[in-house]
Amino acid sequence: MDAPGNLIDERMLSKLRWRCRRGLLENDIFIERFFKKYASTLTVKQVQGLNVLMDLSDSDLLDLHLGRKTLAQVDANLEQDEVCEVLSMLKEPPERSQ
Repeated sequence: MDAPGNLIDERMLSKLRWRCRRGLLENDIFIERFFKKYASTLTVKQVQGLNVLMDLSDSDLLDLHLGRKTLAQVDANLEQDEVCEVLSMLKEPPERSQ
């Protein structure tokens, strides 16, 4: 088993991208931006957090991203370090092009 701090390989990244496809365009946009920024540096622990978030409904995921709900409001069991870390990464504003 991979250690939590290990980077993921290309095969795992490909599977993760497929799993992260969503029904709401807004979520897809946020997630694609996340992958553009972090794909090469994702760790096993971060993938675990992202997988937990991907188990949510599209509306709950969007509410979390937009700050309309907290993790505790969606489900108290979501308040895990890796989930909080990935949610913070998802919420980071996009980098502006010069």
